[in-house]
Amino acid sequence: MNMEERLTQHLTQKRLVAFTLNGKAVELEIDIRHSLLEVLRNYGLTGAKEGCGVGECGACTVLIDGVAINSCLTLGTWVEGKSVRTIEGEMNEGELSPVQEAYVESGAIQCGFCTPGLVMRTTAFIESGEHHGCCRDDIRHEHAGNLCRCTGYSAVVDAVEAAVEKNR
Repeated sequence: MNMEERLTQHLTQKRLVAFTLNGKAVELEIDIRHSLLEVLRNYGLTGAKEGCGVGECGACTVLIDGVAINSCLTLGTWVEGKSVRTIEGEMNEGELSPVQEAYVESGAIQCGFCTPGLVMRTTAFIESGEHHGCCRDDIRHEHAGNLCRCTGYSAVVDAVEAAVEKNR
């Protein structure tokens, strides 16, 4: 095999990766160069968005083993054996999650581009238990990695407070 053939083979390597996606065991053949965001979107889960591609905006936020991460910075192969949750996994039998309900009721959604990432960040915040005794500044700090051009953030903070109340 010549150098060009070896390079082509290396650049097209795929790997079978087994993980849990929104509560279901899956095995996907993943190009080793693809980010988790690319893998999810290629799989048909388009809730997570690529806003900046460098981990600054949070539009691609998903949960890996309950921790909010930027899926644009995470290689798809890194989720082997882990649990991945996306916005698509938050509805239960057609019903919005308490966090999603809080966002809708608080008017914390405008164009909706960043909303899935914000909802997932809030979900991780609530499930971590760090929300107990938190104030509005704590909420702002926790959500600082998620940017929104539409809401002005007050409605987002209101939504997080409402979601905390729903989860008490």
